[in-house]
Amino acid sequence: MSDVLDPTTLTSAALNRKVFVALSAGAAATVSAAPARAGGAGEFGRPHPPIVAPDDPAIVAQHVRLARPDITLDAYAAWPAHAAPETPGIVLVQHIWGVDATLRDDVRRYAKAGFICIAPNLYGRSPAPSGDGATDADPFRPAAAALVDDVVRGDLTAARAWIAAKAAQAKIGISGFCMGGGIALKQLIGTNDYGAASIFYGDVRPGTPRTAPTTPSTFAYAASISTPMRGNYGARDTSIAPADVQTLYSLLRPPHELDVYPLAGHAFFDDTRPSYVASAADDAWTKTVAWFNRFLA
Repeated sequence: MSDVLDPTTLTSAALNRKVFVALSAGAAATVSAAPARAGGAGEFGRPHPPIVAPDDPAIVAQHVRLARPDITLDAYAAWPAHAAPETPGIVLVQHIWGVDATLRDDVRRYAKAGFICIAPNLYGRSPAPSGDGATDADPFRPAAAALVDDVVRGDLTAARAWIAAKAAQAKIGISGFCMGGGIALKQLIGTNDYGAASIFYGDVRPGTPRTAPTTPSTFAYAASISTPMRGNYGARDTSIAPADVQTLYSLLRPPHELDVYPLAGHAFFDDTRPSYVASAADDAWTKTVAWFNRFLA
């Protein structure tokens, strides 16, 4: 997997106030002010105690193992304490920092919201440092660049199967951040593997350089996506052109939904790093949970 982004350098200081409205039937681009997120302690925008603690009595959280043809893959999972066979599931795709403290917290947040959630460690075949508290993306680049699409798809399929084994009647969605958002998007092309998706600032040009001129074929893959998909993007993101996001969502068949947040840049949801934007993160989370409840519950 080439062209690995550095999420710490992808937010413009300039304020882009353009908001995309009525991109296509079933799509919406809005800006919403949301209250500061509750739970946890300490100051957001830097490492802090978790929003949902691992020992929260409402959930069960643990490291699990996924059998793959070449290795046994580590994954982090959490689910409601009283999960049932029909409890919906979400495969959460890691960002460049791996399955770090913030991603593990996100897994638990999904569980607290009523989902069985699992995040496989896609770096399981390559040495990569812990992402907990990391601020330099460079040490993660070799492991990210070594990811192979077909192998990653198999790892995510194994994670989906793990949810299905735990909840036989579950509808299963997929979500991901940054690198993981782009990976999650790829899983939707030409398949019906997932009941819904929520993509956070993921690459919308799979297989095409982001700086290349747009041609009729650049977004042709949109016709092969039938999964209900929500997009969460920042207008100040310098790596993913808002015009590209607009084009993709204008071509998707409904139902789909999009928010491009004027005050946000790349990685705005990561509450442990300076890129965090509270209003955008809170609004995107509220709408993502509602999206998954709509299509998976």
